[in-house]
Amino acid sequence: MAAVTLSEVRKAYSGFEVIHGIDLEVQSGEFLVLVGPSGCGKSTLLRMIAGLEEITDGTIAIGDRIVNDLPASQRNLSMVFQSYALYPHMSVRRNLAFGLSNLKMPKAEIERRVAEAARILRIEELMERKPRQLSGGQKQRVAIGRAIVREPQLFLFDEPLSNLDAELRVQMRVELANLYNRLGTTMIYVTHDQIEAMTMATRIVVLNQGNIEQVGTPYELYNFPQNRFVATFIGSPRMNMIEAMASGGRAELPDFGSLTLTEAAPAGPISVGVRPEQLQLGEGGDVLAAGTVRLVEYLGSESYLHVALSSGEVLLVQVPGRADHRMGDKVTVSLSARNAHYFDAKGQRIGLFDS
Repeated sequence: MAAVTLSEVRKAYSGFEVIHGIDLEVQSGEFLVLVGPSGCGKSTLLRMIAGLEEITDGTIAIGDRIVNDLPASQRNLSMVFQSYALYPHMSVRRNLAFGLSNLKMPKAEIERRVAEAARILRIEELMERKPRQLSGGQKQRVAIGRAIVREPQLFLFDEPLSNLDAELRVQMRVELANLYNRLGTTMIYVTHDQIEAMTMATRIVVLNQGNIEQVGTPYELYNFPQNRFVATFIGSPRMNMIEAMASGGRAELPDFGSLTLTEAAPAGPISVGVRPEQLQLGEGGDVLAAGTVRLVEYLGSESYLHVALSSGEVLLVQVPGRADHRMGDKVTVSLSARNAHYFDAKGQRIGLFDS
């Protein structure tokens, strides 16, 4: 296991900077996930840690060693890519052993490592098959096995599940989480899928346009987002955001009326964020608004109602799957001040009810 330290790391292409002075401490033995929209710089950052991209400025250390000038082959890490990249003419066993054979490792040690990787990934019965005889999930397990046999101090994953169908993605998320629990090796994982991030990570780094927006546990990011970007990116479906005007410890919300805040509330425009499960139909909150159901998304155990308010604002409200709601129904929606998230005019969190 190894810690990874990034200090003022920058990356520019032809003078255009895409990574803007990243500072990040990856703790030894943690499962850190880099998440963000396409183009945010997460894969570039991972490739710089791997040694596949040169850094423009700053330092990267793996353990106690600065690796800026070390080639990827000398960084004692393994990387799993989106593409399986298996050798089609080789069996699973030979695919797993090939890299070790190139390193001139003793045959007995190769056999030990291959057998151990097969046991960990539960692919012993696949060892003599060729890649064309494997399913997508099985191919990805073999690709991960090639990383495991190197017994690295650091694993890097670059969107390894994006080529799988929905059911296999769920299955592989569970398998990767179990793999991490068994190995305990430091893992850095890149994805654009925030559900993957929330279900697997010990900590998440939210990136946006080459900057870190927030670092925290899944619980912290979901319940205490530090800005509007994190609030609306983390969580599926996304958080409702209502524009309001605050003054004298109160906020005026279109459709809802006046909401009582704490004295710490700043005067001026604010945004009030409410997750779908934090809204409720009928009374029960601090303020009420009337609306019309425009769409019902039935998901079995729960449903999501798209409720259009008189101002034209559409809120997403979570209700039990048994609830019988139809398009055109007239409903009232209530929200509680303590269940909401508040952001100032610059989009930064105002912790009014965090205590």
